[in-house]
Amino acid sequence: MSENVKVKVNNLTKKFGDLLVLDDISFDVKKGEFLCIVGPTGCGKTTFLNSITKLYEPTSGEILVDGEVVDLDKHNVAYIFQEYSTMPWLTVEENVRFGLDIKGIKGEKAQSLVDEYIDIVGLNEYRDYYPDQLSTSMLQRVVIARAFATEPELLLMDEPYGQLDIELRFRLEDELIKLWERTGTTVIFITHNIEEAVYLGERILVLTNKPTKIKEEIINDLPRPRDILSKDFVDLRNKVTDLIKWW
Repeated sequence: MSENVKVKVNNLTKKFGDLLVLDDISFDVKKGEFLCIVGPTGCGKTTFLNSITKLYEPTSGEILVDGEVVDLDKHNVAYIFQEYSTMPWLTVEENVRFGLDIKGIKGEKAQSLVDEYIDIVGLNEYRDYYPDQLSTSMLQRVVIARAFATEPELLLMDEPYGQLDIELRFRLEDELIKLWERTGTTVIFITHNIEEAVYLGERILVLTNKPTKIKEEIINDLPRPRDILSKDFVDLRNKVTDLIKWW
């Protein structure tokens, strides 16, 4: 396997009983890449992420990270879910530290990482607040800070901004891009929002409906920061839309 490949998906198939969800899917994700995956509702995007995290075992095929079968005890993988996964009994600072505690990172190093990422997401003055005292945008920033504080080699994101309004979504997308550029983390981002995929991704995989295959791979080399009103952006968004519309 090439040294530049972070994740290799080989002939991944997943069935639930007689229902074939993922049908012999193969693709690579490069180290440091920001990959977006889009497709029709219910096509199996989340099933794919859950296969990476071992919540689901593949029916056949394999997922390799750095050339080895994915092992969450060995590979540093972070997962940001659709729902806000803050612990209501912990403060902002304690929530950000939570992932470090799980990984056994303590002391000055842990505190340094907590301080760094709370500052990056702009929550310094709220570090002693509890989740029920925070806005929706702040809650998601806590989750993002917690994920990046663990310095993951692979970050999985499952429609994390799906419940936000447009203004908040763009603000958090911009913060995410800055963090990704700063850290070089490999990101696999699932979304049903085509504009979001074009705004974020270096590459976009378009999936078919079930049984799910890869319909097309699109390289997105639009310059950053991306202008959603530019002709090139609109043309690419329309191309992805048409691919999904005519699955």
